Amino acid sequence: MQDNGSVRKLAISLLALLTGLAALSPAQDKKSDPQPETSNSAQTGEIKPPPVSLGELSQSLEGLVNRVRPAVVQIFSTGYVAPSESDSNNTAALLSQQRSTGSGIILSDDGFIVTNAHVVRGARRIQVRLSVATTRGRAATFEPEIKLLEAKLVGMDREMDVAVIKIGRTGLPRLQLGNSDAVRQGELVMAFGTPRGLEGSVSMGIVSSTSRELHPDDFLAYIQTDAPINPGNSGGPLIDAQGHVVGINTFILTQSGGSEGLGFAIPSNMVSTIYAQIRKEGHVHRGRIGTYVETITPALADGLGLARDWGVLVGDVTPEGPADQAGLKVGDIVESVNGRTMRNARQLESFIYRSPMKEKITLQVLRGKDQLTIDVPVIESVDDPQRFADMVNPEDNLVSRLGILGIGIDKDLAALLPGLRNSYGVLVAAGSSATDLTSGTGLQPGDVIYSVNQDPVATVEGLRKKVGEYKPGDEVAMQIERSGRLMFVTIEIE
Repeated sequence: MQDNGSVRKLAISLLALLTGLAALSPAQDKKSDPQPETSNSAQTGEIKPPPVSLGELSQSLEGLVNRVRPAVVQIFSTGYVAPSESDSNNTAALLSQQRSTGSGIILSDDGFIVTNAHVVRGARRIQVRLSVATTRGRAATFEPEIKLLEAKLVGMDREMDVAVIKIGRTGLPRLQLGNSDAVRQGELVMAFGTPRGLEGSVSMGIVSSTSRELHPDDFLAYIQTDAPINPGNSGGPLIDAQGHVVGINTFILTQSGGSEGLGFAIPSNMVSTIYAQIRKEGHVHRGRIGTYVETITPALADGLGLARDWGVLVGDVTPEGPADQAGLKVGDIVESVNGRTMRNARQLESFIYRSPMKEKITLQVLRGKDQLTIDVPVIESVDDPQRFADMVNPEDNLVSRLGILGIGIDKDLAALLPGLRNSYGVLVAAGSSATDLTSGTGLQPGDVIYSVNQDPVATVEGLRKKVGEYKPGDEVAMQIERSGRLMFVTIEIE
């Protein structure tokens, strides 16, 4: 977004500013005589950079903001919220509405926008407000468009907290995703967004940490920054000096409720992988090889007599899984994957997550004193029923009489559910407020509904129509499949 000359100018400006501040330091000995300016530089032939004013520094920052602001949007989300524990007996709470606001980043000129999943989760309606450039005198300013644009949810990854939405507008300004692996501690960054609903805000700080794991073996390591971030910044970009998106502002750690300089952003390289998959297929493939891995610590290495006190230890191998069939064993130490050294479990899991399905990855393994090379295919993870919630939205998939979000079983979905008893039915992707009067439990994510009072249902629309035939309070018998078992449940229609 910013040319090399501007970047150099910004760097020189910051250097000059810091130099000037150092010259004003109270620690300076005012009694000492000033040194001649000509001695060393004249002898060595060094050319001092011209003095740079604070005004020039300000202009450089303004130029960067002017390039980024048009591609940052405000998002309004209206949808359903799940009942709290205190409302667990109030099934109507599932459909209570909540309006929230957040930020988003335009990544294509035809309207694809990336944001946080929690900004649009459960949304029945998503609207976007763009910024319009205006000129006042010699200065360019930005004003929010009065009209809100309707947006459609393309897909989301709840685990990684990334979502993609789309608006019906072309010729839009856009930002580029940068390389988050190249981010350095101390690097200057700017956070854009709509904190507390204040449209078009920007703050500046540095990268506090390039790879912050909040818990041991966290799957994702965040970029930590002290650039002020508050509620409403979620989904907005963290920008480097080149105007590239190096992260998506996601959450803060705070005791006061406001920014305390502990902000965290999802790295752009992870965002890029998720964005590409959602844009192409509408959902994210979670890769796995059938292992549980742990980061080796000195204490673990000492207790197990391992050959090294760092790296990745295989703690478990799923029987008959890809890793087991390839020959990986419990106790193996994974040294590298496809030539990249693995220093902790998060690195390995992240690499597998981002690998294309059915592609083989090459593990360099240390087993005792033996060095082994093992090729393992990456397959789709199918052990998380919540993953289907990434494929639905209330606009298309809500069955309000049951309080569920459903998906009709088709060829592609059946491939993710091997061993289904039937080739038809409606998968419960999220919800539900519907309660089985016999067991007291409700329909669960991952359940497949085959019939209502013995009448087969094959689509979401068919299920809506069937339950619509009954009055509130009527009881119906449903045949469902849960965890590979067929069963009948009795549901009261809302």
